Amino acid sequence: MTFQRSEPGVLEPIETASRDEISALQLQRLQWSITHTYSNVAHFREKCDNLGVHPRDLTKLSDLAKFPFTTKVDLRDNYPFGLFAVPREQVVRVHASSGTTGKPVVVGYTAQDIDTWANLMARSMRAAGARAGDICHISYGYGMFTGGLGAHYGAERLGCMVVPVSGGQTEKQVQLILDFKPDIIMVTPSYSLVIAEEFERLGIPPEEISLRIGMFGAEPWGEAMRGEIEKKLGIHAIDIYGLTEVIGPGVASECIESKDGPVIWEDHFYPEIINPDTGEVLSDGEQGELVFTSLSKQAMPVIRYRTRDLTRLLPPTSRSFRRMDRLTGRSDDMLIIRGVNLFPTQIEEQILRDKRLSGNYQIVVTRDAHLDNLEVRCELQRDASAQMQVADLSLISKQLQYHFKTVIGISTRVTVLPFDSIPRTLAGKARRVIDERPKMT
Repeated sequence: MTFQRSEPGVLEPIETASRDEISALQLQRLQWSITHTYSNVAHFREKCDNLGVHPRDLTKLSDLAKFPFTTKVDLRDNYPFGLFAVPREQVVRVHASSGTTGKPVVVGYTAQDIDTWANLMARSMRAAGARAGDICHISYGYGMFTGGLGAHYGAERLGCMVVPVSGGQTEKQVQLILDFKPDIIMVTPSYSLVIAEEFERLGIPPEEISLRIGMFGAEPWGEAMRGEIEKKLGIHAIDIYGLTEVIGPGVASECIESKDGPVIWEDHFYPEIINPDTGEVLSDGEQGELVFTSLSKQAMPVIRYRTRDLTRLLPPTSRSFRRMDRLTGRSDDMLIIRGVNLFPTQIEEQILRDKRLSGNYQIVVTRDAHLDNLEVRCELQRDASAQMQVADLSLISKQLQYHFKTVIGISTRVTVLPFDSIPRTLAGKARRVIDERPKMT
């Protein structure tokens, strides 16, 4: 079963296909991907043999649960090219993750993989409301990071004019937006607020900004931040999801008509939700760890890759594919503070309830003897900063402490700072958590 790519602005047949058609295509492609990986990647074949499972055992979609998981440890242990499933000469590009410890995770692409990726990014942009002829301002980083080039190729495939700015140089970013009048911006949500602050500094209101759509990824963000971005830039804020290990951005994207969670492009990526502790596959609607299997990648397919992202699968709405809920955090960056499980997005949601506060914040964790202490640093909006007295800051702090305690169940120290006190990100992800506790040995 094959589906032809249609013109930009027109849905592809697979996007409106029945569940039976989607499942049949998934099974066909899954059988190919498992066989391709088993035949060409010694590490995966060894893991399957140790479990006593073979590609011929995959006769229905649920049989995928018999196969081993892939983790970042597998990718790092086989650095740099040990998981390639094609001869190195057929790999036309590599990207790498931006991990801060150990060896980076390297992924490879054949020419067909690059073509598939461009198609999926174009599909994602079309779902977000972009059309051929639009001007697309790309503030994702270029280079080994997948964001910039992934967005770039997708925008060109859709027929957009691309402005490849990359990250940083905020004043220049804003000047180019004013001069070129782009329709779309692709950027991390935290950096979009830095750009919005520069517009505010210049006294330019949202209605005078040309942008109409923003596609935001590379870090978790919540509905409160969506509202903040949309208000400050006067745009539709669309959530796009992807990760280097699977392909890059374009694994899933929200649709502008519904904005109800990223639609997973299930014709190329098979999703599962598992219990992060036991590995058990959970039913749709249950919260757990997101796992992806690539269905069409040639150079470096991934089988049951554990993303560590925590979410749940939701039924289709704007397209025939299932959606993923907003990420609540990661199974490996969850903070445990005095027995309470805490994710940064929970803190963010409470901060952004107060319209006097910006979306820029930091969570600082320290340890006094055997007890963990939590400080939340947040800052005022630009227009609120000059009007606030010490008593006002104290009141905001106490109100936030109350919300953190009653809603999340955690006691915190809250420091409310003037505007522009917390360091901004220049190009990438915000450093939301500073964990100063001694490392466990």
